[in-house]
Amino acid sequence: MGSTPQKPNTPKPGAKGLYIKTYGCQMNVYDSERMRDVLAPLGYAPVETPEAADLVVLNTCHIREKATEKVFSELGRLKDMKEDSGGIMRIAVAGCVAQAEGEEIMRRQPAVDMVVGPQSYHRLPEMIARLSRKTGDALEIDFAAEEKFDALPKTRDVSGPSAFLSVQEGCDKFCTFCVVPYTRGAEYSRGVDAIVAEARELARKGVREIVLIGQNVNAWHGAAPAHDPKGGEWGLGDLIRHVARIGGVERIRYMTSHPRDMAEDLIQAHGDVEQLAPFLHLPVQAGSDRILKAMNRQHTAEDYLRIIDRVRAVRPDIALASDFIVGFPGESDKDFEDTLSLVKAAGYAQAYAFKYSPRPGTPASGMHLQVEEAVKEERLARLLSLINEQAQAFNTATIGRKLPVLFTRKGKRDGQVLGYSPYMQSVHVEHGAHLANQIAEVDIIDATMTSLTGRLVNAEVIA
Repeated sequence: MGSTPQKPNTPKPGAKGLYIKTYGCQMNVYDSERMRDVLAPLGYAPVETPEAADLVVLNTCHIREKATEKVFSELGRLKDMKEDSGGIMRIAVAGCVAQAEGEEIMRRQPAVDMVVGPQSYHRLPEMIARLSRKTGDALEIDFAAEEKFDALPKTRDVSGPSAFLSVQEGCDKFCTFCVVPYTRGAEYSRGVDAIVAEARELARKGVREIVLIGQNVNAWHGAAPAHDPKGGEWGLGDLIRHVARIGGVERIRYMTSHPRDMAEDLIQAHGDVEQLAPFLHLPVQAGSDRILKAMNRQHTAEDYLRIIDRVRAVRPDIALASDFIVGFPGESDKDFEDTLSLVKAAGYAQAYAFKYSPRPGTPASGMHLQVEEAVKEERLARLLSLINEQAQAFNTATIGRKLPVLFTRKGKRDGQVLGYSPYMQSVHVEHGAHLANQIAEVDIIDATMTSLTGRLVNAEVIA
């Protein structure tokens, strides 16, 4: 995954410039948006470049290889900018690298003013105050998820028709390749009332699509609200049904899920809830039971395919996405062939594949039988070829269909507008600039592996 600068706004005269560079997952995108909200009362407003910023925040991700070194490389460039500013610029490192490497960051790069973990960024205003007074600690890496959500502003500055809504954080699964349990902490579920209040506010601000997110979002659970006559505990399926009743919410998605937490009620929601998009991102990582056990995934390939069958039984047109790791320690040719067999059996609309890279401190990093780089490269190329073939076939099958498309931004040409289908396919049409942030029916006329070309059925919006 790459990095994403924040969407720039033009700050008001006298405002302090804020530049946030976001690396990694959708959780980090959400966290960056909330950091912007936290800092707004202090007079910070987004700017387009770090050179124009009074405060630069690197919101980091620890999942990919050499994540820490990439952060230090970026910090080296920011150090020079800080010197050019006469020391006025402040630099903060947030996110998972901050959590895992906080003390090392402060030691190796003195230009960094603050280091804040993903559960502590609500304390940024306090940290800035301490920095101004030259008192207190510049390192905050506690695991206080509940405190964080209680402290965040109740209102959000949103732009566009789609918004992330964090409902769950952390992970208790402890896959042997993954650092998330160590950088995000234990699984924590937000309460129903807080989630619904945030969803309603997003809808009032014109958000048409709400994406419920979490490290293991389908592990979410919470006490049923007082008005529910059944009482007891809700799962994600119950929450989705509740959010679907909010006026203005036309689409709901959720990501990212773990196969262990695909409860029957959640599966049934795909058949019952009209607003729930026919799209499921369910990472499996490998198709070999031997490798899945070594990864501590706590499910088999057959378990995974059985879940897919159950989802398709209630929503036959579901689009599936997944994640795969090739070259996990000890992966044999037979193990890799099992992964290819699972991909063929599942049939994906899109999928993501990566070479295994050791994450320091994880059990897999110390395993024997590390796979040679050349073997990883060859296996990755074969897997990507199969994934791309399936993506092309899925997109081609939509030619001739009429799909509701949520338009999110302008295209490169005058009048062109870009959006995505309920199946998360990128769609572009001409003569649709008036449809920004709206849903309109589109006749699909062409397809590539990565996108669709459409023609407006009529000039009117349908939602």
